Amino acid sequence: MGSLNDFDLTINDSISSNVNNPMDPEEFRRQGHMMIDFIADYYKNIEKYPVLSQVEPGYLKKRLPKSAPYYPESIETILNDVQDHIVPGITHWQSPNYYAYFPSSGSIAGFLGEMLATGFNVVGFNWMSSPAATELESIVMDWLGDMLRLPKSFLFSGNGGGVLQGTTCEAILCTLVAARDRTLNKIGKDNIGKLSVYCSDQTHCAFKKAAQIAGINMNNFRVIPTNLSSSFSMSPELLRKTIVADLEAGLVPTFLLATVGTTSTTAVDPLGPLCNVAKDYGMWVHVDAAYAGSVCICPEFRHFIDGVEGANSFSFNAHKWFFTTLDCCCLWVRDPAALTKSLTTDPEYLKNKATESKQVVDYKDWQIALSRRFRSLKLWLVLRSYGVEKLRGFLRSHVKMAKMFEGFLVADDRFEIVVPRNFATVCFRLSPSAISTKPVLYEINGTRRSSGGPEKALTVNEINAKLMDSINGSGRIYMTHSVVDGIFLLRFAVGASLTEESHVVTAWKVVKEHADAILSRYNTCEFGPGQQ
Repeated sequence: MGSLNDFDLTINDSISSNVNNPMDPEEFRRQGHMMIDFIADYYKNIEKYPVLSQVEPGYLKKRLPKSAPYYPESIETILNDVQDHIVPGITHWQSPNYYAYFPSSGSIAGFLGEMLATGFNVVGFNWMSSPAATELESIVMDWLGDMLRLPKSFLFSGNGGGVLQGTTCEAILCTLVAARDRTLNKIGKDNIGKLSVYCSDQTHCAFKKAAQIAGINMNNFRVIPTNLSSSFSMSPELLRKTIVADLEAGLVPTFLLATVGTTSTTAVDPLGPLCNVAKDYGMWVHVDAAYAGSVCICPEFRHFIDGVEGANSFSFNAHKWFFTTLDCCCLWVRDPAALTKSLTTDPEYLKNKATESKQVVDYKDWQIALSRRFRSLKLWLVLRSYGVEKLRGFLRSHVKMAKMFEGFLVADDRFEIVVPRNFATVCFRLSPSAISTKPVLYEINGTRRSSGGPEKALTVNEINAKLMDSINGSGRIYMTHSVVDGIFLLRFAVGASLTEESHVVTAWKVVKEHADAILSRYNTCEFGPGQQ
């Protein structure tokens, strides 16, 4: 038996060995197997967890130490803490009972592609830094463009090109900066305060943030109103009227953001007519199909992007509904030079013969950041592992399940579909006709009193908000909401990779149960104001 000093020396040697060899292949193999098992078990048991995390703000600080450990801890200990402390604080986006926001769908292929990209851990800012990373991205983007039947002018094979960004927020900012500079090169940089940009009141908030970053005068940020009667799509006539007024005021119309599949209701802007308006005034048009672009690989949905040939750029998020893990936004541009003129950097330490030959793509000049991940690997694995046919099948199954849920709602006259369903998201609410207009009753010191008027105990919007909160609080399913044209609606977005028809049937039962309880509670005036 050795001395205590020998024991300390052994511990110190072990610690030193671990620190000096953080990528030991055999230890990586051992821990990697444990991690895969942990994640596989998580997916196997994911339905046991409440979909929406039930923790309170600040919960984790109470559970974890105040400082980082001085000595190494085992992966076994760390994974135990993940299970005990991290998992309770996760909202389970991969749960088959997740119907909130838009999906963040994954797949085995996407996961393994992410692993492979992380394993190689290249920083592919230019061609020379990792030729395969650049060339695979260009190839995959042309493949995907072909699947979408994008105009050849958007592909490398037609003098356009595609790039993988992190998110749509980045894609919008990059294209807006390109449009800004293209215009300022004509009218002078001192006139940036005259540039005007356009979107609808359903456009994602990322556009406003991009405009702020790009230096657009926010007094010139034009929001075209939409309404329920047009299913919240942008009016080309109203756009033109707004542009004409801006021209008369001395502004310079520069950029239009059109959307295919808006966040609130999946509304679709009419691309052809909008592009025709923009063309008359020399504007850049970007098409944001972050959610709905994926399903347009199916021939029966391709018409939703008809007119894209008139746009300057087009993007969708493969990490939303294309089974490719976050982050992966696909952006195509007809004129790559417009991007690179705005985003190119050329320091001495990055100069190389390949770049100087003009025969390669340096993707650092197509994006905001210099460093970039090998995202194309996971997209490549998804395309090869499932093929076009299988991917279309996955997407169609989600649409079918959304139709099924829609059918449940239509068959129950207490509910109404607020806007027509375009894809796999159903927007609905409890119908005003299902909600009583009895006088409000409430209690004071045990005595029931009436407000006296024929008022609803709560507004229709308030009751629908309570329905959603009640459903989400159960932990059984998770949905989110929006408010359009003054209407509070619930959004049921099918798209999680694990969701099957049985889950949608269960979801309907949950919605129905909570609707029964809510309507019973408020229609009988069990509670009035101040007693929620």
